[in-house]
Amino acid sequence: MILLQNISYGFPGGDLLFNSIYLTIQPHTKSALVGSNGMGKSTLLKIIADEIEPLNGNVHIQGDVFYVPQMFGNFNNLTVAECLKIDKKLDALYKITNGEVGEVYFETLNDDWDIEERCKVALEHWGLAQLDLDQTLESLSGGQKTKVFLAGIQINQPEIILLDEPTNHLDLESRNLLHDFIKKINATVVIVSHDRSLLHLVDTLFELSNQGISTYGGNYDFYAEQKEIENEALQNDIHSKARALKKAKEKERETLERKQKLDARGKGKQEKSGVARIMMNTLRNNAEKNSSKLKSIHADKINDISGDLRDLRSSVRNVDQMKVSFNDSELHSGKVLISAEEINFKYSEENLWTENLSFEIRSGDRISVKGSNGSGKTTLIKLLLGDLIPSVGEIIKSDFNTIYIDQEYSLIDKDLSIEDFAQKFNDNALQESEVKTMLSRFLFGKESWDKKCDVLSGGERLRILLCGLSIRSKAPDVIILDEPTNNLDLQNVEILTNSIKDYQGTLLVISHDEIFLNEIGIEKEIILV
Repeated sequence: MILLQNISYGFPGGDLLFNSIYLTIQPHTKSALVGSNGMGKSTLLKIIADEIEPLNGNVHIQGDVFYVPQMFGNFNNLTVAECLKIDKKLDALYKITNGEVGEVYFETLNDDWDIEERCKVALEHWGLAQLDLDQTLESLSGGQKTKVFLAGIQINQPEIILLDEPTNHLDLESRNLLHDFIKKINATVVIVSHDRSLLHLVDTLFELSNQGISTYGGNYDFYAEQKEIENEALQNDIHSKARALKKAKEKERETLERKQKLDARGKGKQEKSGVARIMMNTLRNNAEKNSSKLKSIHADKINDISGDLRDLRSSVRNVDQMKVSFNDSELHSGKVLISAEEINFKYSEENLWTENLSFEIRSGDRISVKGSNGSGKTTLIKLLLGDLIPSVGEIIKSDFNTIYIDQEYSLIDKDLSIEDFAQKFNDNALQESEVKTMLSRFLFGKESWDKKCDVLSGGERLRILLCGLSIRSKAPDVIILDEPTNNLDLQNVEILTNSIKDYQGTLLVISHDEIFLNEIGIEKEIILV
């Protein structure tokens, strides 16, 4: 069982990441923690894992915990055995089997005589049969590092499993292994992930936001349905409050006009009846005081309604405030853009692919490039872009323009300010005010315009690129996306999906996210083996 009571966490300087968090997770349940980037999901998971201490509050954990991190920098200098926390047991086992009978070795091993066999079985299961337990983690790829820790679950057999973005570096085959593992295991599982196929496997979703944690008793489909219902209710509240504000302003105007007419009529009668000047001044002052009081009453009501309306509008999902308008590519549909004839590429005198590749890419095609980790997906993209030359075969290209968005968003000049980077796309001489309006639409307020792009998160880099493409007078003929949903939260994945769905040009995508590929309408595949 996991119980968090009044948990707060902040950074040096006093800014709180989250405050007064309460969370209860029952034993043998499978749940996920979701929310926008920057809300503190990974931090909360580290607190549960006892990797970091909260500023205040209580953490109660019943059961052994095994934590699979998202980032591996702190582990790179450790051996695989040390990362899996089995190095001391293995050392004790080796010493005992070599005839050393010290009591400390038996205490360390704790009757775990099959630890070596479990290591072998678990590593084989995750495709790491050739891995040496004494090699350091830094010698492994991102996918291999993740699979080492996943193997550690089977080896250590914990009661509580914490997974932080476990599919980020996994290929499709490894993702399927993880999905099967999650389905079958009987432990308590808590996942931080944007991978919707993984989120379909949980019983409960906990959403972390500025308001704390909200609980949704179902998988991702249930969560998405409830969020849609909440959004519809919010839109209804906004429309209702907007109507109330309009009515209040009309009432204020009508009341003041009626008061002004009555005052004017009263003044005329008083002048005709010969009321003394001093009395006239007194009556005029009283009328002005009454008008001021009346205005104040209406102003207070209007301010209250306006404040409520601002709060409601600030709660609207960012994804609903953004719409990317891709201008159409000028290439006619079906034109052959790339023709690859029996191509291959050699590393260390060996062909990368078991068979030479031949294919055509035509204008309007929507193609995914698939293959396991190390199969050469990014190499193929570099060949198509002209950054590499085939060792075998030939690539024939027609004239077209391309934008390549890789996992690191390296297209972004990190030394430029947000506004200056957006201006790089302004090939249609838009007014400065128009560019700033577009930036605001993509949630870059004026306080951020002078910030360097270097400080942007993954989701923010996606948004500034989409903003630039909306500013551009003409859409690129070809968009190439290399693992575009990695490191994006669910909201930014939805923003990207909605943008790409409307794009009419040619699309080439490397992604293991099958849901994303289906939603953007992929029609063809290039499979690398």
